[in-house]
Amino acid sequence: MKKFFYKFFIIFFIIITTFHTFSFCDDIDDEETVNVNAEIISSSTSEEKIIKIPETNSRACVVIDRNTNTILYGKKEYEKRKMASTTKIMTAIVTIENCNLDTSIEVSKKAAGTGGSRLGLKTGDKITIRDLLYGLMLRSGNDCAVCIAEYVGGSLEGFANLMNEKAKSLNLKNTNFETPHGLDSENHYTTAYELALLSNYALKNKVFAQIVGSKNYTIIINGNPKQLTNTNELLGELNGVYGIKTGFTNGANRCLVTACKRDNIDIICVVLGADTKKFRTEDSIKLINFIFNNYKNINLEEIIINEFENWKKANINQFIINKGITQNIELAINDLEYTSLPIRKDLCDNMEVYIDCEKNFEAPVNSNLEIGSVKIQIDDNIILSTSIITNNTINKKSVFSYCSFFLKDLTSILQNSLSF
Repeated sequence: MKKFFYKFFIIFFIIITTFHTFSFCDDIDDEETVNVNAEIISSSTSEEKIIKIPETNSRACVVIDRNTNTILYGKKEYEKRKMASTTKIMTAIVTIENCNLDTSIEVSKKAAGTGGSRLGLKTGDKITIRDLLYGLMLRSGNDCAVCIAEYVGGSLEGFANLMNEKAKSLNLKNTNFETPHGLDSENHYTTAYELALLSNYALKNKVFAQIVGSKNYTIIINGNPKQLTNTNELLGELNGVYGIKTGFTNGANRCLVTACKRDNIDIICVVLGADTKKFRTEDSIKLINFIFNNYKNINLEEIIINEFENWKKANINQFIINKGITQNIELAINDLEYTSLPIRKDLCDNMEVYIDCEKNFEAPVNSNLEIGSVKIQIDDNIILSTSIITNNTINKKSVFSYCSFFLKDLTSILQNSLSF
């Protein structure tokens, strides 16, 4: 009897372990439904200025400004982490950039048998790449991911190579892909910051942006329609949200990448490793509202140009061009990396402009020569800088020039003498 119970326990343990191993599934709603409206209300505030940085459950988070890729908020944003189905952001953009989306393909046995969250494809089904992308990004279908990878990359390994080549081209140095779906794998990882950068790149593609911004969409499988609803709980619920992707595995926990724009501030928020769906929703709302409650977009170009012009008027006569045929040097500033940036409201009054420029030169002085810098700083942090350049060429005096100047001086002296 003891042997029977011992064997039963071993078999039961294997079944439970096996079930646990294969049951981690991207984006399958195995938790109670999150009341997004309640979370929005509890995380919102009517106060105009709230500087307190929110506490978050997520292991790593980041919020970046889309126009500049500047980090507005970060928590372990450079730490390598599993990314679950947010992997499909790369899967989608690689696919969009490498094939005709209206091509119809047949679903393989391997793709149809893929576990995790699924669109429900069967072996031999006919579906277009475009509809596979909607199944990939709205339903988070792992079967769609494998089907796409086999077609675009020839195999999962071949497609992973394309993903990593793209990551390298985007300078994502702490990101590596092994699968097109994001099921847990030891060497499949990214950081919150690099995932935000990837998302920003992908959203610049109109097809990608349209897909991830769709709350509902009807695809066609074997000529039959199928209605899809986006797994992104904030899309269509939180003011300004227009994408982009959810994710969940046992190893990665709950993940969410959100794009949100209100007025002239456009951000991407990434939360990785939240314990529950409720926490990832709550964290995302907290961070998004924190940015829009506490930051305002500042026209840095206007500040730099005004300060530079005032400085130039006060300093232009102090420039000395030794042996130059003229002392009339023209100055300009180089193109700015960006023209505006969201700045925390309580720090706006701490902004200072620093101008440093060389004033003594030996002719010749070439045009477009960098001779100084203009920087905007808040405390010790440089938020924008550019170079001061020469806008004209000043040649060195030649023997002819010296003779010419001598004759002009002599003529002037003689004229003054004759006048007496």
